[in-house]
Amino acid sequence: MRLFRHTPWAAGLAAAALLLVPATASAGSQRPAAPHADAAAAATTAATVDEYYATAEGKTGAALKTALHNIIKNQSKVTYDGVWNALKVTDQDPANPNNVILVYSGRSQSKSTNGGGVNDWNREHVWAKSHGDFGTVTGPGTDLHHLRPEDVTVNSTRGNKDFDMGGSPVSEAPGSYTDADSFEPRDAVKGDVARMLLYMAVRYEGEDGFPNLEMNDRVNNGTAPYFGRLSLLKQWNQQDPPDAFEQRRNQVIFDTFQHNRNPFIDHPEWVNSIW
Repeated sequence: MRLFRHTPWAAGLAAAALLLVPATASAGSQRPAAPHADAAAAATTAATVDEYYATAEGKTGAALKTALHNIIKNQSKVTYDGVWNALKVTDQDPANPNNVILVYSGRSQSKSTNGGGVNDWNREHVWAKSHGDFGTVTGPGTDLHHLRPEDVTVNSTRGNKDFDMGGSPVSEAPGSYTDADSFEPRDAVKGDVARMLLYMAVRYEGEDGFPNLEMNDRVNNGTAPYFGRLSLLKQWNQQDPPDAFEQRRNQVIFDTFQHNRNPFIDHPEWVNSIW
């Protein structure tokens, strides 16, 4: 069954895949690719994605979660130092190849300004590393599917808070809010945040010495290996479906770095099927 060709999200993924095709050389040195070549590239990507999830097709609920875990746990791992360079590729600004897009701030910033300074960007763990106490260990602590560039100050403000609505505006992150026990990201990445957390809850099931990460419907989870609030994250997944940036990012991680995918970017409808 070729779900990819018959669902709305599939068209978006095909379009995102085309963004990975390198631009043609300078004018006069090479003919542009024919339209049918782009279509063939999209069809190839469609087939690859279908095959990747073949063992999950037709499943729902716990059986689907287990099937997806068994698929996505097969991955290459990136070191914590290696995350710096990886994020410069995965989160590259489509309008400026010298910059990355900061996840909560939405700001385009020079790739070279990574570090620990006040206006630098650093490595934000969307699934806060204290939720399960995995730190920066190679595995959950370096998994690119939930690591994003963010302004150092904003990253500190977010801390290890669960995700919820409301609070005071976050300086340097327009549209984001925070209070004593939660953080609300800007509307454009609410779905991204949800799908990153849900990926982590499926990928890490207590194997390989890593904690069993799970979702719940509360905040103040502290150091427990849980994240919330699930009911709100499900809403965000529907309200903010995967866009071309998120789909391209998923493809780059698959092709270049970890060789596994976030299934909820490819199939956002699976969120409600599992939870």
